[in-house]
Amino acid sequence: MTSLSVINTQTLPADWRDFLALTKPRVMSLVVFTGLCGLIAAPVHIHPVLAFTAVLCIALGAGAAGALNQWYESDIDALMKRTQDRPLPAGRMDRQSALHFGVGLSFFSVLTLGVATNWFAAAILAASILFYVLVYTVWLKRRTPQNIVIGGAAGAFPPMIGWAAATGDMSLLPILLFGIIFLWTPPHFWALALFVKTDYANAGVPMLPVVAGEKTTRTQVLLYTLPMVACAIAPFALGMLGLIYGITAILLSVVFLLLSARVAFRSTREGDSMAPEKALFAFSIVYLFVLFGAVAVDRMVLA
Repeated sequence: MTSLSVINTQTLPADWRDFLALTKPRVMSLVVFTGLCGLIAAPVHIHPVLAFTAVLCIALGAGAAGALNQWYESDIDALMKRTQDRPLPAGRMDRQSALHFGVGLSFFSVLTLGVATNWFAAAILAASILFYVLVYTVWLKRRTPQNIVIGGAAGAFPPMIGWAAATGDMSLLPILLFGIIFLWTPPHFWALALFVKTDYANAGVPMLPVVAGEKTTRTQVLLYTLPMVACAIAPFALGMLGLIYGITAILLSVVFLLLSARVAFRSTREGDSMAPEKALFAFSIVYLFVLFGAVAVDRMVLA
C-alpha cells in the first residue's frame, strides 16, 4: 500500500534517467540488435544514414512500448520487488508524463521510419507497438497464463521491420527470424517466472508457474524449446544462410535444449544461485544475441 500511495501523492521531479528507464533499455538493446540483424540479412544494400535511422526508429518504437507498458502497469509494478524502483512506482514521475512520453515516441518513431524508408516497415513497427501495449499489456497479461505465448509476438517483429526497411517487402527468412524469437519467448520468460513467481503471485499476474504450478511450467519450457530449435536450424537447412550460421545455430540450440531438459526433469527447486532456471534464463539471452549475430556475420561473409 505504501508504494501505491507514493505513486498517487508523492511524485518527485523526474530527470533524464527516469525517462530512459521508462524505455526498458535492457529489453531495447535486444530489440535493436535483432532489428539490425534483420536489416543486414536483407539481400539489398541500404544507405548507412537510412540504416541508422531505421535502427533508431526501431529503438524508439521499443522504448515507446516500454513506456506505455509501465504507464499501464504502475500499480502491479509497485507490488513486485524487481519493479518497485521503476520511475512510476518509486514516485519519481507521474503517470501522465509517462503516457505523453510513450505516445509521443510512438508517433515519432513510426512517422520517421515511414518517411525515411517506406510505409510498409512503418506499418509493421506500428503494429508491434500496438500489439505489445493493447494485446499483451492491456488484454492478456492480467487475464491468462498464455500472456507470454501470444504476447511474445510483440518482441519478435524487429527482424521483420529491419528487413522491410531495407527491401520494402517480406520474405521467408525474416518470418523464420520472427518465429525464432516468438518461440524463444516462453521458455525465456517462464525460466525467469520460475524463480520470481512470488512476485507475480503478489501482484496478481497469472503467470504459468502461479496458476499451473512449477511442474507444468518446466514441461512447457521444454515443449516450446523443441520447435524453437527446429525454427533456428531451418534457415540453414533450407539454404537461406550458410555454414557460419548453421554451426552456430546447432551448437547453441543443443546447449539450450540441454538446459531446458534440466529444468523440465527436475522435481524440486534448488536454492543455489546456479539453479537450472537461472542458468537457462541467463543463457537464453546469450543464445538470442549470438544466434542473430551469426545471421549478420553469415550474410556479411557471403556478401
